[in-house]
Amino acid sequence: MNEINRDFQLKSVNSNGDREISAFSQLPRLPIISSSKSDWKNIQVTHHHQPASEIPEHNSDYHGIYLNGGKTVKLEQKIAGKIITSNSIPGDFGIYPAHISQSFAWNSEADFLLIYLEPDLITKLGYELYQSNSVELIPQIESSFDPLIQEIAIALKNALENKVSSNLYADSMANALAVHLLSRYSNRSCPLKSSKGKLSQPQLNQVIDYIYSNLDKNLTLTQLAAVIQLSEYHFARLFKQTTGKAPHQFQLQCRINRAKELLLKNMAIAEVAQTTGFSSQSHLNYHFKRRVGATPKQFLAHSKNL
Repeated sequence: MNEINRDFQLKSVNSNGDREISAFSQLPRLPIISSSKSDWKNIQVTHHHQPASEIPEHNSDYHGIYLNGGKTVKLEQKIAGKIITSNSIPGDFGIYPAHISQSFAWNSEADFLLIYLEPDLITKLGYELYQSNSVELIPQIESSFDPLIQEIAIALKNALENKVSSNLYADSMANALAVHLLSRYSNRSCPLKSSKGKLSQPQLNQVIDYIYSNLDKNLTLTQLAAVIQLSEYHFARLFKQTTGKAPHQFQLQCRINRAKELLLKNMAIAEVAQTTGFSSQSHLNYHFKRRVGATPKQFLAHSKNL
């Protein structure tokens, strides 16, 4: 929950030559895994395993979410001058809004996930959801559990472990987390009304054409929403209600579909991976097998036997 730079893209180089968000140097150990090497804009994630330690009092420029991913630890927090000491159990979470003073100390080995959200995202979504520019997150520092926050945090950790660098994925998760925080842990908290709206067929066609025309690019939610002049939040919601898939899931399916076409045209697998936006041949193999049930080589062999 230590402070990170005002710009998520400002990094420092550690002794191993890896680029990490500079403020992590305040902790005794480097994070196990971090999204700092990605191009994610509105969200950053780190997974830590740290010895007994403390983070001195500071103000963060970002909204921080903490999730205990290990065993029970005694955690002392000082948030906006208020001191709370408690046993943080596995699954506990905390919310620490930007620009409030905060310090932390724990008395034993601790395993935890930290998520940082860009304040502008909360401000923008707060206005879209509540038509107010004064929506603020409320600190959550008592021991508590939220299954959706845990689900999102673990999904993000798994994405990093599987080297998922998709901007669409990060944007989708950032929006989902931000909307949940605003509806449950803000000064305007209230259940959001469900909507049954959908994209029109011309709108959907425009977006699909844009995705297929840019399969080799790491598109963002902002870029897709701009195609049909919608906000990211409304676009993502309407797109899923129209297609049954989140934008990043749909993009992945488009990449697999194009990969099949190129494989059948005898393009080399490595070239197929590059053309369709996969980071490597192994990345293509992983997702292709998950979606198709066979590796690209097995798919080709089966196709030739038909």
